[in-house]
This record gives sequence, structure tokens and C-alpha cells, in this order.
Amino acid sequence: QVQLVESGGGLVQAGGSLRLSCAASGRTFSTYAMGWFRQAPGKEREFLAAITWSTSTTYYADSVKGRFTMSSDSAKNTVYLQMNSLKPEDTAVYYCATAVVADEYDYWGQGTQVTVSS
Repeated sequence: QVQLVESGGGLVQAGGSLRLSCAASGRTFSTYAMGWFRQAPGKEREFLAAITWSTSTTYYADSVKGRFTMSSDSAKNTVYLQMNSLKPEDTAVYYCATAVVADEYDYWGQGTQVTVSS
């Protein structure tokens, strides 16, 4: 079992920034990658970014490339999502997740709300 706890969400004005954190605990030794996703009301869950645990290689969705940056601190078993130039359409619940196999996310956090006001 892996436990994930997100933090850092909140209310921000358009153009502002937020930094989300996701702390992992439990059986993290088998983690291949961690990812960030979001889900807005009435919409499907959307992939945002991922980072491989061994090489710190990052991948981004086109919708956030250039604005969001994912990083990791392996000593703390924590990943981050730095979000800049936020837009109202970025409003959603943001989730982190772990994958043992590429693109197969099996453990999820509880989510953190991000609200961007116009």
C-alpha cells in the first residue's frame, strides 16, 4: 500500500502561482513514476504531468507545458507541481498518483482544490 497526501491548494487570482506538494509513504520502493492529474466539475480526469522516480524524467500535457513544472525530492518521497500563470480554467481538484508500471496509476491521493478567480 502507498499513501499519498496532497497539499498546497487554495484560491488564487488569475496570473498567480501555486505550488502543490504530494508526500508518499508506505511501499514506495516499487514506484516507477508519479503523476499529477486534475478533475474539474463535469469534466473527465486530465493528465497534467509525470516524473520517473529513478531518472527524474518529466512529461507534460500540452495544456500545461511551459506553465507547470513537476519536480521531486526522493529523500522526502515528495513530488511538487509548480503552477504559474494560472487561469480560471485551471480550477479543479488536483490529484497525485503513483505508478508501478508506466501509465498505470494505482494509488491516488485525496486531492486538493485549486480555484483561480478571474
